[in-house]
Amino acid sequence: MSNQISQVWAVVPAAGSGSRMNGECPKQYLTLGSQTMLEVTLETLLNYPGFTGVVVAINSGDQTWEKLAVSNHPKVHCVTGGQSRAESVSNALHYLSALEDYADDKIGMWACVHDAARPCVSVEKIDALVQYCLANGKGAILGTPMADTVKRVGADAANQELHYIERTEKREQLWLAHTPQMFMLNELKAALDYCQLDSLSVTDEASAIENVGGRSDIVADRKDNIKVTVPEDLAMAEFILKNRRDLV
Repeated sequence: MSNQISQVWAVVPAAGSGSRMNGECPKQYLTLGSQTMLEVTLETLLNYPGFTGVVVAINSGDQTWEKLAVSNHPKVHCVTGGQSRAESVSNALHYLSALEDYADDKIGMWACVHDAARPCVSVEKIDALVQYCLANGKGAILGTPMADTVKRVGADAANQELHYIERTEKREQLWLAHTPQMFMLNELKAALDYCQLDSLSVTDEASAIENVGGRSDIVADRKDNIKVTVPEDLAMAEFILKNRRDLV
């Protein structure tokens, strides 16, 4: 491994419908200022010089992607996504494994998976994750320690809309998982293939690694690397992007 040249590819699953945004278009195409959220995300990834290229997984019926100027960027590759995030990432990894460099034993290929709906990620934190993984030869993710008090909640048996607190969880070892999440391409591809074959739940790349008995490290991220999930998150993302220099 020490004599290998490392290639790091960014992978962006962007085939979702964004149903929780209550919009007429997939959330990755909602606008942040003058750009779509996907464009903002890809611009940041393309500004990081450590990436060999970026693979974007889009929906088979997507009619917007090709209208974006970034779709013609020489470092951007496109594949068809799947029915789930995990399938989309898997499709991108299988695309990369078909490249000529993948068969070269002098090249070690890594996949750095990032959500299209995290447009506020910083180049500095991407670099921190990449350098950590390359220096230690193992996978890791970005994340932040849980700051709020965490409650485990139950639902009333007679009325599922009524909720009650079962208990307060200890938060000392609880972190919020962010992206990017970076692993050796071979390792992540094998883990996702295994999970798909056995119908195992995969919520992020680290969970796929956990499902096959692997372990991931975590690198501290900025708290403003938020995920846009519901409509109010879009306004928060716009605020963060406009005021980034003033935020710690």
